[in-house]
This record gives sequence, structure tokens and C-alpha cells, in this order.
Amino acid sequence: MGKGILLIFFSGNNFLTKSTPEGARDFLVPSRLYPGKFYALPQSPQQYKQLLQVAGFEKYFQIAKCLRDEDPRADRQPEHTQLDIEMSFINQKDVLNLIESLYIALVKKLLPEKKIIKIPFPKITYKDSMKKYKTDKPDLRVNKNNSEELAFCFITDFPMFEWSKVEKKWGAMHHPFTKPQTDDIKKIKGTPENILAYQYDFVLNGVEIGGGSIRTTNLDVLTAVFEVLGHKKEEVKKQFSNYFEAFSYGVPPHGGIAPGIDRFLAVVLNEPNIREVMAFPKTGDNRDLMMDVPAEVTEEQLKELHIKIVKPKK
Repeated sequence: MGKGILLIFFSGNNFLTKSTPEGARDFLVPSRLYPGKFYALPQSPQQYKQLLQVAGFEKYFQIAKCLRDEDPRADRQPEHTQLDIEMSFINQKDVLNLIESLYIALVKKLLPEKKIIKIPFPKITYKDSMKKYKTDKPDLRVNKNNSEELAFCFITDFPMFEWSKVEKKWGAMHHPFTKPQTDDIKKIKGTPENILAYQYDFVLNGVEIGGGSIRTTNLDVLTAVFEVLGHKKEEVKKQFSNYFEAFSYGVPPHGGIAPGIDRFLAVVLNEPNIREVMAFPKTGDNRDLMMDVPAEVTEEQLKELHIKIVKPKK
């Protein structure tokens, strides 16, 4: 494939994929043909889009459905839609400039009554944002009651890792495939609290509407990151065997971002809950009232899938 090839998927990402330790909890799908084995619904197309860059597709985007078994909030649903973008031979500045140009054009074309209060969009480091605004999602509007104002900004230079007080271990602030701002494996494993990442968030009126990063292409660094997260080296190579094989043939520097379409619409349409801009959304406790799910299935179905339900103790 030559330089500048643009790959577009209209049919969506692969929905039956592999469960991997990426951050959020997976929705699992049992396999009838392979008893005891499971597919996972995609948290994002992260691995697939990186493998496309390795394969030579230099620029990529799609409208992707993502599914995460997370606790519900006003700005979160178990399934959401995002504009997924990945590009090779670029840096962080290139990604942010692309998104800035895209959203300026979107607002001008679709929301001419709205006013973007500052162009170019402010770029604020995570450290400075937390110090000045006490949040990594600052609302930069002059008048926060003015729904016609749009205050976009980018938050950069996030910590690579965050400590979980509940689980007593390190987690990835974004996801493990994010490139640390150092390739020094001793520093990554020895002082994870000091490691910054090439990670950036896209914020509008105090709401995070997208996030992305430059990706790790050094497999030794990727393995070290997973070791900090509590995974053994052998486990990482087994879980991500596709990465290790594909990257061994050579991988271009690449990165991307995935703005959330639902969240953006909720903000610009002044809706307090993301459910208001989705057809057939789930309720606050993750139920679909229209279809009455989650629901029980028959014993025959469970038997065919080699699954047994363990009733909770009263």
C-alpha cells in the first residue's frame, strides 16, 4: 500500500474479539463450538487499528461501537459510539491539530449558533490543570450558564500510571498501549509514579469527550508497562501474541484518538444525561426496558454452551 492510503470501515469493528487486560471490564460471550472458551465484546478497536498500521494502512477512521461493563453514570452507557482515528508517521501535535480543525468545521457547519470561545484550543498539562482547576476536565467558559459558548481544550502529559487504593496496585491512567515519555525500563518499573505518558484528553465545557495517545512500538517497553500493572512477562506474551508477531516485522510510529459522538452531542444539545441523545438507551442500572434485558435463558441454551448458573447464597 502506498503513502496516504485512507481506510474507511462503514460496517463497524469486529464485535467478537479476545478478552485482554486493557482497563475496563469486558462483556464475555461464550463459544458453543469451543466449550469453556469465550469471546469478548470490544472495549475499543485498539488492537485492530494498531495492527492495521503495521499492515501498511497509514490513515484510518471508523464510526465504532464500544462496549464496557462499567458502572453507569450520567455521561456513561454500557455501549457507546466513537469516532475512531489512527495514523502512522505522526506525533501528538499532528493528532491535536487534526481534531481541532475537524471540530471547528463541525461547529461551523452544524451548529452556527454556537460560539467557540478560543481558537486555537488551549493545551493544558495534566499537572497544571489539577493545580489551577482541581480537575482534568476544566470548564473554560467565560459564562458557565451560557449554553451557546463552547470551550474546547486539550489536556496533555498525563501520568502513565495511577495507584488504586482499593486494589492496592498500579493501573494504567489511559491504557497500557500508551507510549511512556521514556524508554528507560528501569525507570518505568522502578518509579512508575514519576512516568508521564504521551496521552491527551479532549474536553468540552467541563466534559471529557475524547481521549487518545501516541502508541508504544517497543515491545520491551510494552512488556515492562504490563509488569508494572501486575502481569507476568510470559502472560503478556501469551495474551498479546498477535502484537509480538506483527511488531516483529516492523512497526511505524503511530497514534490516534477516539472522540465520543454521544458525549459531544449531549454537551452541544445541552442535555444533562447521555441517554437523551441515544436511541433505546439503558437505564441507570444498565437495563433495557424495551426488550426487558438482561433476562434469563433456557436450560437447553445453557447446556449447549456448557454453562451452569450458580445461584447466589441467600
